[in-house]
Amino acid sequence: MNASERIDRLIAELTDWRGKTFAGIRKSILEADREIIEEWKWMGSPVWSRDGIIAVANAHKNKVKLTFAYGASLPDPDKLFNAGLEGKVWRAIDFFEGDKVNERALKNLIRAAIDYNRIKPKKKAPASAGAKGRKSKKT
Repeated sequence: MNASERIDRLIAELTDWRGKTFAGIRKSILEADREIIEEWKWMGSPVWSRDGIIAVANAHKNKVKLTFAYGASLPDPDKLFNAGLEGKVWRAIDFFEGDKVNERALKNLIRAAIDYNRIKPKKKAPASAGAKGRKSKKT
């Protein structure tokens, strides 16, 4: 089963309001950019990526949480972030029963995350130990 099929199954198993909310979030994410990739990571979490991780979603007992990998670096003019506000890297949106998904604002946030992934500094790979450990031969 591929990641998209697993996410379909997860949504189908959420037979209360969380399933509808999760489906709405997913729809907005996928509509924001055609090249977004759905993945299944960390023992059962839907993840959306494009040029790096955008967000991960989880259904909890009383909420659906959408966590943005680099949310602290994203503009949030619509004030969607309501969780993890003290974090230095990530930010999240907690959706509770009765909350409406602001599709326009969520799509804008997704696009901002993609833009950030494209411009964020890439981590440099550490120099290999072999290169450092070699001694030059003297002739």
